[in-house]
Amino acid sequence: MTTAHRTCPLCQAVCSLTISLDADNRVTSVRGDQDDPFSKGYICPKGASFGRVDEDPDRLRAPMIRSGDQWTEVTWDEAFLAVEQGLTRITEEHGKDAVAVYFGNPTYHTMAGFLYRMPLIQSLGTRNVYSSGTIDHMPKHVAVGHMYGDPFAIGVPDVDRTDYLLIIGANPLETHGSLWAAPDLPGRLRALRRRGGTVVVIDPRRTRTAEFADRHLPVRPGSDPYLLLGIVHTLLTENLTRIAVDVNGLDELRGIAEEFPPELAERFCGVPAADIVRLARELAAAPTSAVYSRMGGSTVRFGTLTQWLGEVINVLTGNLDSAGGMMFAKPAALEVFRTGQPFQTGNWHSRVRGLPEVLGELPAATLADEIETPGEGKIRALVSIASNQVLSTPNGPRLDRAFGELDFMVCVDPYLNETTRHAHVILPPPRMMQVAHYDFLLSIVTVRNYARFSPPILPLEPDQRTEAEILARLTLIAAGAGAAADPAGLDESIIGQFLEVGTQIPGSPFEGRDVAELRAELDGDSGPELILDVMLKLGGYGLSLARLKENPHGIDLGPLEPRLKELLCTPSGRVELTPPALTGDLARLPREPAAPAGEMLLIGRRQLRSSNSWLHNIASLRGGSNRCTLHINPADAARHGLGERAVVRSAKGELVVDVEPTDVIMPGVVSLPHGWGHAGSPQRIAAEEPGVNANTLTDELVLDVPSGNAVFNGVPVTISPYPAQAPAPEGTTRT
Repeated sequence: MTTAHRTCPLCQAVCSLTISLDADNRVTSVRGDQDDPFSKGYICPKGASFGRVDEDPDRLRAPMIRSGDQWTEVTWDEAFLAVEQGLTRITEEHGKDAVAVYFGNPTYHTMAGFLYRMPLIQSLGTRNVYSSGTIDHMPKHVAVGHMYGDPFAIGVPDVDRTDYLLIIGANPLETHGSLWAAPDLPGRLRALRRRGGTVVVIDPRRTRTAEFADRHLPVRPGSDPYLLLGIVHTLLTENLTRIAVDVNGLDELRGIAEEFPPELAERFCGVPAADIVRLARELAAAPTSAVYSRMGGSTVRFGTLTQWLGEVINVLTGNLDSAGGMMFAKPAALEVFRTGQPFQTGNWHSRVRGLPEVLGELPAATLADEIETPGEGKIRALVSIASNQVLSTPNGPRLDRAFGELDFMVCVDPYLNETTRHAHVILPPPRMMQVAHYDFLLSIVTVRNYARFSPPILPLEPDQRTEAEILARLTLIAAGAGAAADPAGLDESIIGQFLEVGTQIPGSPFEGRDVAELRAELDGDSGPELILDVMLKLGGYGLSLARLKENPHGIDLGPLEPRLKELLCTPSGRVELTPPALTGDLARLPREPAAPAGEMLLIGRRQLRSSNSWLHNIASLRGGSNRCTLHINPADAARHGLGERAVVRSAKGELVVDVEPTDVIMPGVVSLPHGWGHAGSPQRIAAEEPGVNANTLTDELVLDVPSGNAVFNGVPVTISPYPAQAPAPEGTTRT
């Protein structure tokens, strides 16, 4: 029996696992790591199933090439040669912009996904860069980017010290935090309550988090800006502010807030004006407070406005960058994503719809436009990394059809699924236990400063390649170095750049030193580990990879400390309360509620045993609440005469779904979970209970304008009974 320790990569909580393996290297048990100073032994159902996820027999083990409908296993050399031929042919005939690249959510959880992202983009030389960022969190980046100058200055609730937590459109007891890495959030929230604190949840559903809270206020989906403006109005008119940072735009904010009193907010969001006023007074009166908003306040038509106004309230109540409020983590590794330059968008625009670039990428919702529309710059090839866009992007069926038009597609993915079935080449990364792990990006949203490195638990087989090598070789192919180029050369180039820059930074531990000597001192068994060692040594704590290896349970780097001054990089050097790019979007807010037209509003929902589209093939995570059903209030179900199934129609498509009447959802709203729709999938367990693709109903033409983010919540739909005499097979979809 062998015991190993590893950070769980299955969600954003960064919990630590203790894994037991038998003599055949099969996982026999997974427990929480009691000695980890951050997660302290906490584990959730996903973490407990880590071994089953890692050992899934449906994972691809060898590269695959498709000819027609037939898949063939090939050698790595054959696969990379096919990639080189496919990409070279497209770029030579149609230019670099004819190739697009898409980075999926799992790339935020791997070392390689972080380290090789920019080199690959730069080598491809294309403007057609897409990611899950514009189907998830881009409104937050845009809001804080315009307010603080740094789009990565994402504050997290200092939950261990706060007295009052307002949660908007988030369900952290099931998601375990999102843009908020906080292991054992249930325990942390219970501790908040025990010390006399208050938790309030604003959500159309009585989620697990709302059930726990002191108070739950149901809200009409997508109306959060009205409610938040009502809070801002009250804070300003009743002189309840205690601003503790230098700001611009306070007078302009007063003028804006005057137009949005709580009484107006009530008409739009359904929350009584008295409750809105009470929220404002409680936030102001609490010794410390934090306003936190996520998916329900992000993937909506006014997602950026919602994120902006949440930040504004934290500023007005004196809770930005202070203990118990919204604070900024300080990662151990060098923060290479922080440029120190003021944030701006629109450096280029999409070809078809003219949508502006944000953070170097275009909205995922316009990817199908760029594939289908003829003309110069049409996308003809796609490099897709760890993403199932057919299930995760708006109007998935359209993108499904568009992928069929591509001349060439290469996917880095361990599964043959709804998206990768369109690929010409699939390059499967190895199992999670066969690669090293360090959380670069999640370390910027930890609720406590912390660092941990997980070495590989199992060795690679001779016929396997690490994700790092796969991405490095794709980068070299895109750069014209050829399929046979040695990925170690790319790693050395990256390391050399870090060392060279480090020698020139005043005060750096590398300042004035010889690059060759520094290179000789680096520790690591692979390119990514060597790069990590450089970044740790250049980071703010003076750590090294050797130090992390000496502490396999992780290192506690202390509570969050104020650091806004070092992050703030607006041209004025102040927090901008009313950036024109954000306040200009207020003009889109209707001033009169829409008249009811028999429509209901569709929202998504998170599930404790699921993570987007990629955990439905695990038997131990099936059942319970992890089902693809339509949540609808019993009164609405009766009003529409629904039985066991219903037809849900939107402007884009139609689904036949299983109905689950429940009073946890407010009248006028229905909910479908995200990431289902596996009918006919080669993933055997997922295909047994496929569910339906909720993104058959979402509209790729409707976006949050400032960020380009897709809209998955507040989608107008109609509901009708499904004919009892003609039962539909599981997973039936009509478009």
